[in-house]
Amino acid sequence: MSLRLGDTAPNFQAETSQGKIDFYEYLGDGWGILFSHPADYTPVCTTELGAVAKLKEEFAKRNTKVIALSVDGLESHKGWISDINETQGTEVNFPIIADQDRKVSELYDMIHPNSNENFTVRSVFVIGNDKKIKLMITYPASTGRNFDELLRVIDSLQLTANYSVATPANWKQGEDVVVSPSIKTEDIPAKFPKGHKVIKPYLRTTPQPDL
Repeated sequence: MSLRLGDTAPNFQAETSQGKIDFYEYLGDGWGILFSHPADYTPVCTTELGAVAKLKEEFAKRNTKVIALSVDGLESHKGWISDINETQGTEVNFPIIADQDRKVSELYDMIHPNSNENFTVRSVFVIGNDKKIKLMITYPASTGRNFDELLRVIDSLQLTANYSVATPANWKQGEDVVVSPSIKTEDIPAKFPKGHKVIKPYLRTTPQPDL
């Protein structure tokens, strides 16, 4: 059965470019991003892994660890990492799972036969510190992922997990947020003392509460 938002992310043990890991132990009490790649030595994936490596400090600020997956083996991963470091001007600083037996790929439903029976699609799973799946995105093999967008999503997920707010379209860190419909308008000042605007009875905004 395929995974859905709110499901517990399945745990697994796997060999990676940084040694054997238990997924839950790797995440610890933080958040995580698990993202898959169709194969080693693919051009789009090479740019993606380089982009993620350059964002290490941004993920660390958000208490988020990243881990990649490819269906190729460890020796292949090592050679590919060397290419990534050379061509992308960075150092790959996170593990890449060697999933030759497709165990993790099948556990997370990353192989879509109508796309390709042998390789994983570009799946992304954002996993909260409660080990629940908070976000799932699937890209075709031809389209590289936007990791700045994933940072934005994590900012929203972490904010809305702790406050009765939602983030509007194109929201970025520091901008106003939407007050949850469950909060009565007369109760907003006590809950959000920075002020608020009533645009419509169902659309109320307030400054980002954790800044």
